[in-house]
Amino acid sequence: MATNYDYDVLYLGAGHGTFDGAIPLAGTGKKVAVVEAEAIGGTCPNWGCNAKIALDAPVALTREQERIKDQLNGEQSTINWTANMSRKHSIIDVLPGAIEGMMKDAGIDVIKGYGKLTDAHTVEVDGEQKTADKIVIATGLTPHKLNIPGTELAHNSKDFLALTHLPKRITIVGGGYIAMEFATIANAAGAEVTVMLHSDVALRPFYQPFVKKVLVDLQRRGVHFVKNSNVRGFKKVDDALAVEYGEDDTLATDWILDATGRVPNVHGLGLEEVGVKFDERHGIDVNDHLQTSVENIYASGDVINSKQPKLTPTAIFETTYLTSLFSGQTTDPIDFPAVGTNAFTSPRISEAGVSVAEAEKDDNYKVVKADLSADWYYQVDNDSIAERALVFDKEGHLVGASEVSSHAVESINTLLPAIEFKYTKEQLGRIIQIFPSVASDVWATI
Repeated sequence: MATNYDYDVLYLGAGHGTFDGAIPLAGTGKKVAVVEAEAIGGTCPNWGCNAKIALDAPVALTREQERIKDQLNGEQSTINWTANMSRKHSIIDVLPGAIEGMMKDAGIDVIKGYGKLTDAHTVEVDGEQKTADKIVIATGLTPHKLNIPGTELAHNSKDFLALTHLPKRITIVGGGYIAMEFATIANAAGAEVTVMLHSDVALRPFYQPFVKKVLVDLQRRGVHFVKNSNVRGFKKVDDALAVEYGEDDTLATDWILDATGRVPNVHGLGLEEVGVKFDERHGIDVNDHLQTSVENIYASGDVINSKQPKLTPTAIFETTYLTSLFSGQTTDPIDFPAVGTNAFTSPRISEAGVSVAEAEKDDNYKVVKADLSADWYYQVDNDSIAERALVFDKEGHLVGASEVSSHAVESINTLLPAIEFKYTKEQLGRIIQIFPSVASDVWATI
């Protein structure tokens, strides 16, 4: 480290785009600092995937009970929202302290406060200057807020994950991951849920015939979808709220979730002042070494402008790459593997590799679809909705997969090595899965 800098590397943000790389980097002897104004760990552990899946556990259980109800005695279990939220807090609220402890044990200086770049090597934190040879921006995404009258009456995903009591009527504006996953949870817990879609499409990145299956199932369970809703505003009406949409329609509700997406957390960082190029909608521009337009400033995680899925595993892969780059273990550009992605609806939708929609338009690929409801393990689970689509290239290698089912996550995880490494028939034949299992059923299809 040049003697005139406080640190070798300083990270802005303390989420997965930071700590999964900063801890091993400190282990190489580099002097490292992390600046964070909110909860250590960032969105995923505190207000994102981990918190969400903690609430989802009883949803998955009640759905399983429902599928095999004829084999059970007694009544269908229902979700105790207060107890479920309490359990979530018990396993989530300890994470910031645990992650901070791991960083400090690694010798990292954890600095609490808002950091702002003042030049290419300096970050100001609440009036104090900190300098570094290299700076990594890993500030993630922040909830988008509708610019309509009454927007202050709507809540975001962080608020939903802290609800002490479940409102009777919940209206969700949006059709992405957060909207559909929280609609699933709230509906399963007993709320009357309405989803206001901007268009007639939900979960746009996923294979739409499979998305339709999810929507039909949610509708069967009582979720109401308003397509092409054109939400115009929110109002307080006595002890309730009103959603104004369409030409002159109004919907009465008790609680509104603005799930219209997440945007790069780039404001107030001093990016423009130091010359870091970014797009307010897509994020910070980086090259194939995750380097910004300023030579010694890098970025990782959801805040970057990238075609890669904005997911925790992607952020971990990126920050781990930066550790290798900064410690001299590599000079190669980052090379992303196949990344699996999933919507934690009920049923789940998971996919990886070449998308089915893309493959259906390209003669270089062959799409093989299968109704899985008659497959052994799906019969055991009575999963009548289950369906899978596999994408093969001209050489017969599996290059993509998508599935809608209660087991979709594990199915796609099972297929990821075959997609990434393009296993031959001979190599596939050398793998013997535990039987009976979901994995053995999946492997038999390729």
